[in-house]
Amino acid sequence: MQVALSVVVPVKDEAENIAPLAREIAQAVASETSAEIVFVDDGSSDRTADALLGLKETLPQLRVVQHGRNMGQSRAVRTGVRWARGDIIVVLDGDGQNDPADIPRLLDEFSKGNAACVGLVQGQRARRQDSMTKKLASRIANGIRRRLLNDGATDVGCGLKAFRRDAFLALPYFDHMHRYMVALMLREGFEVRFVEVNHRPRLHGRSKYGVWDRLIVGITDLMGVRWLQRRYRGAVDTEEL
Repeated sequence: MQVALSVVVPVKDEAENIAPLAREIAQAVASETSAEIVFVDDGSSDRTADALLGLKETLPQLRVVQHGRNMGQSRAVRTGVRWARGDIIVVLDGDGQNDPADIPRLLDEFSKGNAACVGLVQGQRARRQDSMTKKLASRIANGIRRRLLNDGATDVGCGLKAFRRDAFLALPYFDHMHRYMVALMLREGFEVRFVEVNHRPRLHGRSKYGVWDRLIVGITDLMGVRWLQRRYRGAVDTEEL
């Protein structure tokens, strides 16, 4: 089956958020007749899997993939991309804070200008609906990252993004790599574009991430990505003889 677009949603313990989010996604991509929606249940301990399976009757484009145990968001995203059949992938968080109505705006960027060079369209939250502590920690982390990696991004924590499947699979994989996709795409020679997107309050459940623990782990990740940048020798011009 040929699929042009795959929407990948990593989730863990989001049973109450699943149904409304899946329906919003289906509505947002209704004009893409061959679009599929791939939810990856990353070892949930609640009724997330049951909620997803219960939606398959009313949403035939829905596919459900499950990890046997919790593997983390980056692995869940990668699993979804590997199972996806679309050439273009849209990823968004499973907590409902990303607005699926923004998906068409991200996809439009692949039809503007020299779209063949675009690897990633990264969302940037315009009015972030989080606590002041989270926003402050994010501002500090983004400032340090932008200074060291020179990637031009102001909000890599935004889970809403669109990218070429082949471009993503060409990136080096490591835990937490989803937060460094801008720098990694630029490293591989792809163009990255940014689009302001909506951000909504979480209605159910709790965030899976702490504030300061993520900041501490991020320092190690940042040094690793900086090392990858320095060790890259550039794209190779090739031709078949």
